[in-house]
Amino acid sequence: MERADETAFLWLNSWVGHFPWLDTIVQWVVSDYLVPVMLALALVGLWFHGATATARERNQRGVMTAVLGLALANLAIEVIDHILPFRPRPFSTLPTSLLFYKPVDSSFPANPAAVGFAIGVAVALYNRKIGVALLAIATVFSLSRVYAGVFYPLDILGGAAVGATGSLLGALLLRWAEPLPSMFLKLARSVYLA
Repeated sequence: MERADETAFLWLNSWVGHFPWLDTIVQWVVSDYLVPVMLALALVGLWFHGATATARERNQRGVMTAVLGLALANLAIEVIDHILPFRPRPFSTLPTSLLFYKPVDSSFPANPAAVGFAIGVAVALYNRKIGVALLAIATVFSLSRVYAGVFYPLDILGGAAVGATGSLLGALLLRWAEPLPSMFLKLARSVYLA
């Protein structure tokens, strides 16, 4: 499995330098700012979006699930980092064309994939159209990190699984915690924050 992971990484990373315009786009996409800020702004916009009160509440529940899913995914990554052995980044062990700075944390699981997929899955549970768009953004963001030389494909799959699981568990916890989420939304509406 590790050999296939390295082979897939080397194939994708081998395209660096062949298309300078693509390298430039990837450098923008892989940054620590562009996609995370886009995802955060999408959540803020979604909080206030909805043609009807029911649609707006469904979107708000998606945002609450995303926040809880992010918290659970980050907690899971902390636990995984303490349990599993450190996995070096591809640029540490393989000939790599690097388009990004050299992170020092463990390669597995990929934190950016966990964040993107936690948000995408959470939103998709309540608003399929916007959720699918956010999942597409998370996928491009994650694959760009492989192309740029900082993650193996299995790191991305692991991070995506952690993020998706965090949001699915977050949705279950919000259902279990009812009526607290409804009370929170009612309070937010009373002060014009929802």
